[in-house]
Amino acid sequence: MIEGRSICSYLFSNSYFLISNLNMMCFNKRLILIFLFIFVFSPVWVNSEDTKGYLSVTGPCDFKFPEDHASHQGYRTEWWYYTGNLQSAAGNRYGFQLTFFRRRIIPLESEKKWPTPASAWRTGQIYLAHAAISDLDGKRHIYAQRMGRGVLGIAGEFRDGDVVRIFLKKWSTQISPKTHHLKAVSDKFSFDLNLMPVKPPVFHGKKGYSRKGSTPERASCYYSLTRLETQGQVTLSGKTFSVHGLSWMDHEFSTASLEPGLVGWDWFSLQLSDNTEIMIYLLRQKDGKLSSASSGTYIRSNGKTRHLSRHDIEVTVTDTWNSPNSRAIYPARWRLKIPLLSLDLDIVPNMADQEMRTNESTGVTYWEGSVSVRGFKKNRRINGQGYVELTGYAKAFDALF
Repeated sequence: MIEGRSICSYLFSNSYFLISNLNMMCFNKRLILIFLFIFVFSPVWVNSEDTKGYLSVTGPCDFKFPEDHASHQGYRTEWWYYTGNLQSAAGNRYGFQLTFFRRRIIPLESEKKWPTPASAWRTGQIYLAHAAISDLDGKRHIYAQRMGRGVLGIAGEFRDGDVVRIFLKKWSTQISPKTHHLKAVSDKFSFDLNLMPVKPPVFHGKKGYSRKGSTPERASCYYSLTRLETQGQVTLSGKTFSVHGLSWMDHEFSTASLEPGLVGWDWFSLQLSDNTEIMIYLLRQKDGKLSSASSGTYIRSNGKTRHLSRHDIEVTVTDTWNSPNSRAIYPARWRLKIPLLSLDLDIVPNMADQEMRTNESTGVTYWEGSVSVRGFKKNRRINGQGYVELTGYAKAFDALF
């Protein structure tokens, strides 16, 4: 997932070589630092299709809490993902994102082959994180990224009874039965937020088993908390102020990569004014069509769910935005129709430029942004808010779920 150039790309695709040659062959200092960070104490960078030694998701996930808020070490990739729409006492609007990624670089069982004693720096996994604030009225999108080895208190996980804490340096999410406490600190912004679930966890697909392709192992274990009342503080431009609003949390883990022929996905999380929510992911193929594995979930006001198949969902792009930085052309407005729910929605970004360019961490350029929703449900007006994620527009990639 880390982008390279010329000889650097070749080196990243091979498992063993002499680090001492790097300073002569690669001229991008940032890539050298990332390379040294990952490889000095780890023997292999795992090819995205090399799944030997890792667990696979092939059936219902049977989530149990609080255990499944924690990490699932046998799987290669995992993320804890938070987004939300906030408002200050002065009425100013903000969107936020905080995502933690756990990437295993060797199978868990391989750690048993390490010498004794192993270096304190040696690890079988790394952690990455992205954070962002969208100042919707000020038309500013500010983001930061982090990367750290899962050792020596740099990054990792702590468990204490019913409490799980995922952290990377000064960023963290602490998950307890009643609250998710988020912290992120950067040079340009920070936030400290308390999120309180008002609905039970939603298990997508079949009891959390979320298909992402044509074969059983092309899948993830995936659950969400779709409505979290949020309060806390944001610091921006040196000023700290209180905020409140609604957030959304996803937790997903898998070993599978995107199926060949797929180039990216469009993901929607929508919170509607009638206390219902919608999650949709659209898997895009090279030919421009959508994969039949695209699907979604409708969450009723009482928390009960209804699975949405690809054929239940009609999405039309009605506008686009051209990034001046990456030159990617992103969808920038959508009409979403779900006939079985008598739902017809207009989804509009609250700000055009909410692009994430993460060359210092995952190496993926994507759009992750706050949106507003208006439309009709059973011929009655409805509105809402949410977040949309768009990947694979700057460059097709073989990303892991």
